[in-house]
Amino acid sequence: MRTRESQPDVPAPDSPWDEIEPGLWMGGHEVRGPAGRVEPVIVHRQFDLVQTLLRLPGHGPDPGVEHQVWPIPDGPLDGTQLAGVIRLAEAACEALDAGRTVLVRCYHGYNRSGLVVGHALMRRGRSAEAAIRLIRSRRSSWALHNGLFVDYLRAGLARMLEELAE
Repeated sequence: MRTRESQPDVPAPDSPWDEIEPGLWMGGHEVRGPAGRVEPVIVHRQFDLVQTLLRLPGHGPDPGVEHQVWPIPDGPLDGTQLAGVIRLAEAACEALDAGRTVLVRCYHGYNRSGLVVGHALMRRGRSAEAAIRLIRSRRSSWALHNGLFVDYLRAGLARMLEELAE
């Protein structure tokens, strides 16, 4: 599976996770620590639901925390992968509607998590452009720097999935 971990020009985030809208958080597996060194991010019990798009051993969450794992590449997605992204966004929305806190995470918390969070925001009534702007303003200007994922959001994931099925 291709990931963006090895891209030296993409900086580790300054925070482990950021709240995009009330209860909906976006984060990663690494953070730039106070000394400027990259440190691992470990999730314990801070969230009711953790959705992981890139699973790294030892990064949590603690036992008893609902954990949904759907590994996808930081690149082109096939129909099965797109369907999984849609299901994760739906599950995140259901959890938020139930008053639960949700963390969606990938490697840095920029692209794969941005795709899921962006789709969730769109399901909750935002346009693609508004969702992208909100994610970038709350998480990082690096969020959704993968232009393909921005295109996916603008095209609409459900519509893309329908077209793939035809």
